[in-house]
Amino acid sequence: MQRTGFVGALIALLAISFSAFADNYPSHPITMIVGFPPGGPTDALARILADGMKNALGQTVVVETVSGASGTIASGRVVHADPDGYTIGLGNWSSNVGSPAIYTLDYDVLKDLQPISLLATSPLWILGKTAIPPKTAAELMSWVKTNPQPITFGTVGTGSAAQLCGIYFQQKTGARLQFVPYRGAGPAIQDLVGGQIDMACLEATSSLSNVQAGRLKAFAVLSEQRWPMSPNTPTMIESGVPGLSISFWHGLWTTKGTPQSVVARLNAAVQAALADPAVRKRLETLGQVIFPRDQQNPAALAAYNKAEIEKWWPIIKSADIKTD
Repeated sequence: MQRTGFVGALIALLAISFSAFADNYPSHPITMIVGFPPGGPTDALARILADGMKNALGQTVVVETVSGASGTIASGRVVHADPDGYTIGLGNWSSNVGSPAIYTLDYDVLKDLQPISLLATSPLWILGKTAIPPKTAAELMSWVKTNPQPITFGTVGTGSAAQLCGIYFQQKTGARLQFVPYRGAGPAIQDLVGGQIDMACLEATSSLSNVQAGRLKAFAVLSEQRWPMSPNTPTMIESGVPGLSISFWHGLWTTKGTPQSVVARLNAAVQAALADPAVRKRLETLGQVIFPRDQQNPAALAAYNKAEIEKWWPIIKSADIKTD
């Protein structure tokens, strides 16, 4: 009886301490881990979101870059952090769908991360150098099927959404593509503008200025709906290729085992930030499309991530993509 009483008292004490910790959260700055280099769309989104969350949390959210292995190193940092909500990770399609299919990881991307919220998405689009004959998406579809020579097609990152875009485009259209790998969007855009490659599939916000300046042709976006930043560019689905859509979406996670009250506090801070007109304007100016409020929650992110893995992993594995 004495032992039972001691155990009961210990459990009660731990429960009180746990509750006090959750009620006091956050008591110091939070670290947001980002697995992609500064200056890119994921980094820009992270910094805008971190700035927007600090008001609701009453603490600074510090963005830390941990790049490498297409974002999986950063996700691993979040997986292995203390489950206290002071380490959160902003990931995307590459880090949480494409890369886990090809890298050997010591964690399960679905089971070992605690979802917080879906955030925003930006489309990929099919680009061409100005010298290629097609002017419209319909003309492009005809040209890629009948062109006798392999079409050089730039890809960015192993297992990235940009690489899968090219593979999926080839499968859906019957095009003969010769893939040319690049380590970043910058060099790919430079070679496409310079005419060294014929086509590429790139994240739209990083190449919009070149399209607007007439240095590149944009044929179609690979999203379900047209992109507000380029409303005259059709979707691939509109252009006669059913099912050809892939979006560069982003979400926010923390460590599995984090108290649900802390997860709820983080989620509320995300929702408050994404509802702030100033934050929304900054993200929309970058070309980000914010997920509806009813999808800004842990359950929606978990379901979305699972559905994306179920769609893309068979395609990635059948393509036999290897790490560098």
